[in-house]
Amino acid sequence: MPRADSFGRWVAAALGGRKSKSEVTVVLFDTRNARAMNREFRGKDYATNVLSFPFEPMPGHPSRFLGDLVICPSVVLREAKAQKKRVRDHFAHLTVHGVLHLLGHDHGNTAAAEKMERLERRILAGFGIADPYEIRE
Repeated sequence: MPRADSFGRWVAAALGGRKSKSEVTVVLFDTRNARAMNREFRGKDYATNVLSFPFEPMPGHPSRFLGDLVICPSVVLREAKAQKKRVRDHFAHLTVHGVLHLLGHDHGNTAAAEKMERLERRILAGFGIADPYEIRE
């Protein structure tokens, strides 16, 4: 399990120049709670690896808080093993991925997905992490 300072570095890297102007909460959930949140907020009845919940401040009340990331370690561990990735690298990827969602990035269409994946690759490369989308055999 990565330490809090590792999550902090990954969040800061994804925030880029916004680090001093933004706050993100990272919460680790067990499978049962991750599944319940995924079902409630996305209509999908399974525990997922990461969920992003952007914060929407009241109009006229700016906030440094971008939102919450909910990460399910048991899913991350299972995926890392299945995908033959280092566990720490997979946690880093999902943290960066989640923060990019909080910043408004999406992968709902091919162009948006390619842009988001390029950002993820660049940010992760800064930590010496290989392309997370490369298929390992």
